[in-house]
Amino acid sequence: MVLLKRGQIRLYNTLTRKKEFFKPIEDKIVKIYACGPTVYDYAHIGNMRAYVFEDLLRRVLEFNGYKVIHVMNITDVGHLTSDADTGEDKIEMSARKRGKSAWEIAEYFTKMFFRDTDRLNILRPHITPRATQHIDDMIKFVKTIMEKGYAYIIDDGVYFDTSKLKNYGQLTGKNFEELQKTLKAGARVEFNPQKRNITDFALWKFSPKNVKRQMEWDSPWGRGFPGWHIECSVMSMKYLGEQFDIHCGGVDHIPIHHTNEIAQSIAATGKIPARFWLHCAHLIVEGKKMSKSLGNYYTLQDLLDRGYDWRTIRFFLLSGHYRKQLNLTFKALDSARSAVKSLVDFIQRLSEVNIDIYDEKISKMADKMVEEFVGYINDDLDMPKALASLFKYIRYFNKALNENRIGKRNAEEILNNLLELDRILGLKLNEFIEIKIPVEILKLVEIREEARKRKDYETADKIREEIRRRGYIIEDTPSGPRIKKAYTA
Repeated sequence: MVLLKRGQIRLYNTLTRKKEFFKPIEDKIVKIYACGPTVYDYAHIGNMRAYVFEDLLRRVLEFNGYKVIHVMNITDVGHLTSDADTGEDKIEMSARKRGKSAWEIAEYFTKMFFRDTDRLNILRPHITPRATQHIDDMIKFVKTIMEKGYAYIIDDGVYFDTSKLKNYGQLTGKNFEELQKTLKAGARVEFNPQKRNITDFALWKFSPKNVKRQMEWDSPWGRGFPGWHIECSVMSMKYLGEQFDIHCGGVDHIPIHHTNEIAQSIAATGKIPARFWLHCAHLIVEGKKMSKSLGNYYTLQDLLDRGYDWRTIRFFLLSGHYRKQLNLTFKALDSARSAVKSLVDFIQRLSEVNIDIYDEKISKMADKMVEEFVGYINDDLDMPKALASLFKYIRYFNKALNENRIGKRNAEEILNNLLELDRILGLKLNEFIEIKIPVEILKLVEIREEARKRKDYETADKIREEIRRRGYIIEDTPSGPRIKKAYTA
């Protein structure tokens, strides 16, 4: 296999169903739009998998020298409980159940979402527009679609006529007729008898009669609120232009949400909004779909409460290929914790090397470690192969450390290369280099050494445990005690 080099990136484009070499519309600038959260509840760990994938994509692009402009929307109105544009608005439903206003719910869960992404060291998007801030823009967009003959009005709103658009559904790989049959057979979308086609979708919904919604606005067609799909088309174009480089989301967005985004954007501008469409596969739990009824529904906080730290969870979410389902098990999380611990231990070993030797072969292997990792990660973000390669080199270097073949200069080269790769991994590995041991820990080590000299091993063991409790580990070596920061996750 020929490895890709820096600047060479291949990505799987859902639109064309093949891997393509990536080249941005503007030289060295990549514009990305990602579907953000509907802020009616805490995000679950499956949601976090998608945002870790998008974070990886951005980091890889930046690693390869691109300037990224990353936009992610916040859905704070218009996402109904059914894909058929029926049911209650999720924000208002949450507000009713919790005894809060819809605005309070949206604000609180937006904060909780960013709290969780921050804890996983997910880079914040450069722009995070909210749907409620762009109602006027959406009304103008719907007007344009209506003027071009792609929309009609029925009792509950303004709808897009999917039969008017050539190639509707191209993102799914099915034609218009096949989509009609699939949706009717699967009953995923309820059929509104006033709709002309089962695939037609709401651009603007009217507020129910005799019901006062908390979130509703006046429009030329009646008081109501925007359809869910319209917001992404409007906000992506407002901040990135009529056509941009990459649109991201989960695989569940392909058949309806992203398909409808493409349809309304083509109707308004004549262009498919993004050139590349990237989709992340689902996270499953113990081989099953995550569900509260099955008792396998986890938020990030749930896993933190079980004793897994953020690095372990992030590493686990990174470890699978984004286009394949990832199976969350506690055994898998334990393996991720062991892998991160191996990385940390290796870094700490390198940090302590002070032998005055230099080996050209070690230096070349350090560069090759980066070359291979980049070659795999640039090929459609193939993290499983990239990590397998990385740990192959770590095993090689650990063996060389055991044989005293790595000098201080070699160790620094390897460390610098690891930190370079951590720009992609996002594990903050620099926090484990050259740890300054607190004075109080050094004093405890001194007291313990005195106890050991007196053969008071009971006291020595108690002090060891106290040091461990404070976050440090003592390793007794022939040359004296070795102190390092504990990695406990």
